Amino acid sequence: MHNSLIFIYQYIFDIGVGKSCLLLQFTDKRFQPVHDLTIGVEFGARMITIGGDSSSSATSAPVSTKKNSSHNNASGSNMTKTPIKLQIWDTAGQESFRSITRSYYRGAAGALLVYDITRRDTFQHLSRWLEEARNHANANMVIMLIGNKSDLEHRRAVSFEEGRAFAQQHGLIFLETSAKTATNVDQAFVQTAEKIYDNILKGVVDISNDSHGIKAGIGATAHNNASGSTQYNSATKGGGGNVKLTAETSTGKKSGCC
Repeated sequence: MHNSLIFIYQYIFDIGVGKSCLLLQFTDKRFQPVHDLTIGVEFGARMITIGGDSSSSATSAPVSTKKNSSHNNASGSNMTKTPIKLQIWDTAGQESFRSITRSYYRGAAGALLVYDITRRDTFQHLSRWLEEARNHANANMVIMLIGNKSDLEHRRAVSFEEGRAFAQQHGLIFLETSAKTATNVDQAFVQTAEKIYDNILKGVVDISNDSHGIKAGIGATAHNNASGSTQYNSATKGGGGNVKLTAETSTGKKSGCC
């Protein structure tokens, strides 16, 4: 299967929120509770397919419901099914690696801002992480706010409503996830990709600019339509339908999850 577009993601997080567990669950469909801290930079990758008819409309802060549900693209427009390769950079959270992490912001199309719902301090640090990301990333980077470890409801220290309110305030997408049970893990990565793709169709981002974190893969060609927005012809043509995940691959496997 040829990939038409490549989207690069970056993590934003406190240590121990389970961001590497999320990546492992997304790429390998498994949970590994015993982990080593990430040293330097590692990455994972997976193919997805987005596109089809949808009826939802974009808002300044598209916030998901708490329960699992099918999700349509943000624009509400008809889209040809498009295969996309997601490359997720998993950077170390230790202060000694912060300069490395900051350098990866500049080449990311999307970011996953992760906190642990059982640790209120990780939620309180979100404003700092968000400010750093926006200071170093391109202005159009799509950010998904993730409240991880939703399976630990009995230890919850941050309410769902608080997470949703923070997302609405700062114009972020929002989901709560569980890397352990896989709840909403696929949705977090796919909804971010859908928003990025919607921005491409609207001409908000330019895939010829490497700083936007988007690359044209095999089988993708771009042209401007009459309205001035950008359209892409995919090597894979298809009709309507909801998001469908396909042939998954992963690289940079690791023994830990955080």
